[in-house]
Amino acid sequence: MTGSKQFAPAFLLHYFTTSLFHYFTYYYFRGLIHRTMHFELSEEHKSVQQAAREFAQNVLKPGVIERDELQKFPAEEVKQLAELGFMGMMVSPEYGGSGMDTLSYVIAMEEISKIDASTSVCMSVNNSLVTWGLEAFGSEEQKRKFLVPLANGEKIGAFCLSEPEAGSDATSQRTTAIDMGDHYLLNGTKNWITNGSSASTYLVMAQTDAAKGHKGINCLIVERGMPGFIVGAKENKLGIRGSDTHTLMFQDVKVPKENRIGEDGFGFKFAMKTLSGGRIGIAAQALGIAAGAYELALAYSKERKAFGKEISQHQAIAFKLADMATEIEAARLLVYKAAWLKDQHMNYDQASAIAKLYASEVAMKHTVEAVQIHGGYGFVKEYHVERLMRDAKITQIYEGTSEVQKIVISRGVLS
Repeated sequence: MTGSKQFAPAFLLHYFTTSLFHYFTYYYFRGLIHRTMHFELSEEHKSVQQAAREFAQNVLKPGVIERDELQKFPAEEVKQLAELGFMGMMVSPEYGGSGMDTLSYVIAMEEISKIDASTSVCMSVNNSLVTWGLEAFGSEEQKRKFLVPLANGEKIGAFCLSEPEAGSDATSQRTTAIDMGDHYLLNGTKNWITNGSSASTYLVMAQTDAAKGHKGINCLIVERGMPGFIVGAKENKLGIRGSDTHTLMFQDVKVPKENRIGEDGFGFKFAMKTLSGGRIGIAAQALGIAAGAYELALAYSKERKAFGKEISQHQAIAFKLADMATEIEAARLLVYKAAWLKDQHMNYDQASAIAKLYASEVAMKHTVEAVQIHGGYGFVKEYHVERLMRDAKITQIYEGTSEVQKIVISRGVLS
């Protein structure tokens, strides 16, 4: 009996503590699942989406065909984007930004890209590559001097990594920055630079010590108007023709030492970290291009009749629309996941590569299908889908080609 009396309290204690553990574990993980798998956008995110959608429809759409034909940079439209707070979305209000999260940014990028990818790439570079990089790695002085006017839209930034001999292989920098004590002497050429002639602030990767390879690369902040800095001719492009893409030349440009971002040799790491986030922006752009083409094709298919009924009622077209809806939604989830990981300060390198790879392929595939659904009208500029098809192609190339994304993904898979 004594043993039974001793056993009972011990058993009950074990039972209650075990039950209590399972109770808290259950509700903890239920809450965790709720937080990580809740697909409804918050009211704040819906407000961002609505603002971006209205801006795209009311401000960008009326002149988008003309800007494409004339290769006209959307200067006034970008100013209005800045007034909405969309040119420094993820920057802290302390430095002139909107203080939004990455998910807000990709939501806005999608809506802008549905209508005008030329404007959205300007927005993407300023947000993903320039202001984010400056806030994350710049000195306090650099943030006050350069980040604030970029975040509030007073100025526009450009990211200068690609060269004639250094595209996908970013380690092969031929642009040099010779250390002269209190300044660097910058010489070289950069290719395919978005915002090339409209920017005021340029983040330029240059080789300081060739013997160190990629560890000898620095990132320098170059200002427009510095002696020896020359903006070359504008590229005549297949798509995103409204964005200004230029070759930049540097001839003995004196760049103050205080304009170097981070420690000596940090430039390559800076570029790779920044591009990892930039891929999320381009993935969102690709998503928007695909979604825009799908919305146009869906609407057209309900209006156009053939053989006595709307073409959407023909299985050949209905199945195309089903494939478009499915793959675009899958791309959206991948883009949102990458943005969420970034907001949670988790590793997003592989997720951003996956999102960009898939979203860009979806954009290319389904803009072609949108043209096909429109038939002959799809070949006409008035219906917008041919422009979206041309714009889609670059998303498979810039900020890391699809082949480069596969390298990043495979390394993650095999590590």
